[in-house]
Amino acid sequence: MKRLILLLLLAACAKPQPGEPVGGLLEVYRDRSVPIGSALNFDAGRYAGKWYEVARYPVPFETGCVGVTAEYAALPDGGLSVLNTCRNTDGSVRSTIQGRADVVGPGRLSVSFDTIPFPADYWVLWIDEGYRTAVVGAPNGRSGWILNRDPQIPADRLRASRDVLEFNGYDLGRLVEVSQ
Repeated sequence: MKRLILLLLLAACAKPQPGEPVGGLLEVYRDRSVPIGSALNFDAGRYAGKWYEVARYPVPFETGCVGVTAEYAALPDGGLSVLNTCRNTDGSVRSTIQGRADVVGPGRLSVSFDTIPFPADYWVLWIDEGYRTAVVGAPNGRSGWILNRDPQIPADRLRASRDVLEFNGYDLGRLVEVSQ
């Protein structure tokens, strides 16, 4: 029995490489040996509002989703409420999930959703000066998004967003553009 527990602990500590399945559920999309940084100039109040997902790394909870949006609203305690909406190709709402984001450092959010028993670390890796485009990633490399205030992103900000992902060790070959 001790040997089985030891093997399970060792397996849990194994470091997956980019694109490698993790526990059969999530994949890792970034080289975790590359240091990841968050936006030091992050302002949660300016981040509040509606964001359109223009590109993402595949995650199970967004399979088949198009027209994905994330809406953040400032809370009195400094946190943000979160409402993520997934749509079908005909524009109808497929699913929504509500949660809360707490700022735990510059550009670093701890996000908890009502139906998920554990929080996730989402770091704002870059946000343009006008708060029109944001790149969000996870230190564990299992997720990443390019968000924009409008459904269509200008080519220069898309290129800058992709550069930020690549700089932070993400595999751009796995990035999927999302229809709005």
